[in-house]
Amino acid sequence: MTEIPEHLLKRAQAARDKAAEESGAAADAAGAAASSEPAADPRIPAHLLERSKSRKAQADGAGGGVAVQEKVASVVAAAPAGGGVPMGAGPGGHTQRLLTVVKSGSIQDVKASPVDKVHTWPHLLAAEFVAALACLSFTFFFSIFVNAPLLQQANINKTPNPSKAPWYFLGLQELLTMFHPMVAGVTIPGVGMIVLILAPFIDKNPSNKPEDRKFATSLMTVHLMFWAVLVIIGSFFRGPGFNFTLPWRDGIFFEL
Repeated sequence: MTEIPEHLLKRAQAARDKAAEESGAAADAAGAAASSEPAADPRIPAHLLERSKSRKAQADGAGGGVAVQEKVASVVAAAPAGGGVPMGAGPGGHTQRLLTVVKSGSIQDVKASPVDKVHTWPHLLAAEFVAALACLSFTFFFSIFVNAPLLQQANINKTPNPSKAPWYFLGLQELLTMFHPMVAGVTIPGVGMIVLILAPFIDKNPSNKPEDRKFATSLMTVHLMFWAVLVIIGSFFRGPGFNFTLPWRDGIFFEL
């Protein structure tokens, strides 16, 4: 526990002595007033006189206590009118409240907020390595049980119809049917890549909870759905001549 300075203890003792003197003077004045009261009227009942005296004594005591408290507060807190050193001041004339000499650690509960961060190694890279092993294992066993033969040897004299790019380029081929090659092959993919590159600088939310990352989630969802829709249309809804067709009516013109 922090020690109270000596000048504060002296000031408190002086205030208690002053309060005791004031209360003693108030009691003497009350006794003198009681002795100087006129004789009681014999026509007034005795119990009413006793009640009146007790009420008057309580009122005098309350008034005296308030006056004593006000006097003590004015003596301790107020400085003299001449601008000198206040009564009970410490070394150098300094007056301090009690809280100013108590260490902040004893009255303040300071807790460090946890930081929601982990190191890249081994936390992140270990999880990515396990995920890569799982994907490799799935691909290995899938290739054992599923037959995926190659097509016949290409014939330079016969171009297949429709001629489709691999599935991961079908979205780009689908864009070429809608826009100029400069727009479909350079402008739209370039703008998409630039937006994805700038996304971390636009959305600086440090939270890793999906419900707090609405901007990043919406941006990635729009990007994936845009490309997925183009790939699906190019795979299943394009027939001979790369014309639009319905797979449930004309069949599927798509091979792995």
